[in-house]
Amino acid sequence: MSAPDIELEKQTKRHRPSLMGIAAAIAMVVAVVVILSLTTNIWGSDVPAPLPAGATLAE
Repeated sequence: MSAPDIELEKQTKRHRPSLMGIAAAIAMVVAVVVILSLTTNIWGSDVPAPLPAGATLAE
């Protein structure tokens, strides 16, 4: 059984909204991952900054 004769232009027009939705969802996931990684790097660090050379902790 052979594949039916497809009209690529017609199929592209038909599936364009679905493909745009998939692309938008992927873009949103990438944006969320980037934002989370940036905020984790900024606010998520519990390690104190190192002291400059020769400095001591004042208690």
